[in-house]
Amino acid sequence: MKIAIVTGASSGLGKEFVKQIALSESLDQIWVIARRYERLKEIKQAVSPKVRLVPLDLLKKESLTIIKELLEKEKPEIKLLVNSSGFGKYGTYNDLSEQEIDNMIDLNCKSLIHITYTCLPYMKDGGRVIMMGSSSAFQPLPEFNMYASTKAFVVHFSRALNVELKKQGVSITAVCPGYVRTEFFDVARDTKNPDTCKNFKPLYEADAVVKKALKDSRKGKDMSVLGLHVKLLQLMSKLLPHRFVMNIWMKIK
Repeated sequence: MKIAIVTGASSGLGKEFVKQIALSESLDQIWVIARRYERLKEIKQAVSPKVRLVPLDLLKKESLTIIKELLEKEKPEIKLLVNSSGFGKYGTYNDLSEQEIDNMIDLNCKSLIHITYTCLPYMKDGGRVIMMGSSSAFQPLPEFNMYASTKAFVVHFSRALNVELKKQGVSITAVCPGYVRTEFFDVARDTKNPDTCKNFKPLYEADAVVKKALKDSRKGKDMSVLGLHVKLLQLMSKLLPHRFVMNIWMKIK
C-alpha cells in the first residue's frame, strides 16, 4: 500500500496539500493528521475516499505512539510525508506564556523530528518529505522571535537531513513561504500583544505555495521559495548584515 501522510491537515496549507496530493499523486491512501476530527471528515467528503482520518493532537506524546503502532500494523510504503503542523505567536519575550513557548517548540520542532524519523523506515528510493519552514527563517526577527527561530531550526534540520538521505534516494524539501492567506494570523494575534506585526504584504495564496512546493519536491530541491518578494528577502539575508536586516524589519513589520 502506497500512502502520503499530511500533518496539520485540518486547515490552511495542510488542507491544501491534501487537495493537491489527491489530484497529482498516485496513491492508495492519504493519511491526514490533525486535532479537529470534524474538519478532517469534511476534507474526506470534499476531497477523496482515499483520505484516511487519523485524528491526533501531536502535542501529546501518546500520539506518536499511536502513529508508530499504526505504521507497524499496516506496513505501508510512504511515498510522501508533509510536515505541515505548527503555529506562531506575535509578541516580544515578555508577551508569550511558558505554555505558548513550549507548545511552539514542541509542535514546530520536536514533533516534526519525531514524525519524520518514525516515517523514514517506511520510505524507499524516490520517497519525499516536505517540511513547512517560513521566510522568517532567513534572519532573526525581533518581536516574532520564537516562531522565526523554530522555523530557522526546521530549515537547517531539513537541508542537512536531505544530504544524509541522498544515498537512500529520499529527498527533503523545506518550504519557505512569505505571508499566506490562512488561519495562521488568527492564532498569531491571540497573544498579549496582538498588534506587534501589522504589515502582511504581499499576501500569497495557499494553492500557489503548495503547487510550487510539490513541483520543487518532485525535482528533489532542498528548498522551495515562491515569489520575487520572498526571493529578495532570502538574498538580502545572505548579502546584508543581520543587524541591518533586523532594523528594516522593525520599521516595516
